[in-house]
Amino acid sequence: MLSLKGKTVFITGASSGIGKACAELFAEEGANLVISARRFNLVEELAKTLSEKFHIEVLPVKLDVRNYSEVTENIAALPEKWSKIDILINNAGLGRGLNKLYEDNVEGWEEMIDTNVKGLLYVTRTIVPGMVKRGSGHVINIGSIAGHEAYPGGGVYCATKHAVNAITKSLRMDVLDKGIRVSTVDPGMVETNFSNVRFYGDTERAKNTYKGLTPLTGKDVAEAVIFCATRPPHANINEMIIMPSVQANAFVTYRKET
Repeated sequence: MLSLKGKTVFITGASSGIGKACAELFAEEGANLVISARRFNLVEELAKTLSEKFHIEVLPVKLDVRNYSEVTENIAALPEKWSKIDILINNAGLGRGLNKLYEDNVEGWEEMIDTNVKGLLYVTRTIVPGMVKRGSGHVINIGSIAGHEAYPGGGVYCATKHAVNAITKSLRMDVLDKGIRVSTVDPGMVETNFSNVRFYGDTERAKNTYKGLTPLTGKDVAEAVIFCATRPPHANINEMIIMPSVQANAFVTYRKET
């Protein structure tokens, strides 16, 4: 295993869910963290908790990955000790709606494309040049099984996650000779705030998404991310798909009657 102690890890969307779970597990491994999100109060609180519990350094950053100027300016403004990022976790992302394409909300499309695709590109484009210069680094993108198969009502969300898959593969080829590893962790059903956001705060509908089965947790996915990050330098996990044991794919699940 590669030690993460003293490594600098930059995580987007770290205020909740998978991003927060990643922050907690990297902190437990002794890494120093730059945790970013739009909701600065939440990452600020998390930074205090993690630094006190694990005796590491944590820098909270207010960041909307959809805004290219904000991404470039905030990352450029990082203090020197934080500017040498060893591991980038592109986690920020969301789904909006589950409607037929011809009935869907165009504003939701814009939000998904701006966050899931353009946001990931903006952060990657800003951070990876430093890794290239130093000849080392690791980019871990949080994708989805939606990046491998489309499903009804998920046209645009699936398209954004297919884009993440393509970007990951292309980037890996771009940096193959630069000492940089590129991985993607693609989960199936994970119970986070994702469904609440997808259904615009309809908590009952969000809850029914996981009715009759035990979904993954943010920690389950974060453990997969840690596994990718701790492989020895000569080994790279290109792609990891992780699903609940009762989920076969985007269509097939086994649910107990309740």
